[in-house]
Amino acid sequence: MRVKVKDPSGQTWRVTRRWVPWRRRLKGVLPNMPTGVGSLGDNPISLVIGIIFLIIAIPFILLAIVAALELLLLFLVIPFALLARALFGQHWTVEARRGFHIWYDEPAGDWQASGIRIHALADQIRHGDTPPQTVGDGPG
Repeated sequence: MRVKVKDPSGQTWRVTRRWVPWRRRLKGVLPNMPTGVGSLGDNPISLVIGIIFLIIAIPFILLAIVAALELLLLFLVIPFALLARALFGQHWTVEARRGFHIWYDEPAGDWQASGIRIHALADQIRHGDTPPQTVGDGPG
């Protein structure tokens, strides 16, 4: 369940359940990677430049590999995590995002209690009672 609301100042908030017990750490890093290398390697000078570029690009390549492995792990774990939550009554965490940045989160109990808390939190935000920031540095 996801609720999208606007506070009195016009800021969009999204209130939802957190589906996995962790947050992705590498989100938003991949769009900053360089694209295209042109025609490097056609002569000895550009070959040296290409090798230097490759040495500089290796950390970004490794970061992309780590992000891809994390995404693969996420896709492998989600079905089992959801099944375990449904069968064993695992508690859900409700989070409020200011824009697309997580601003607030709290444990909310089972599926029904978390749904009630999502609507209550959305109503608070709609009426101008924004929750305190409990996660990260906020937007910006």
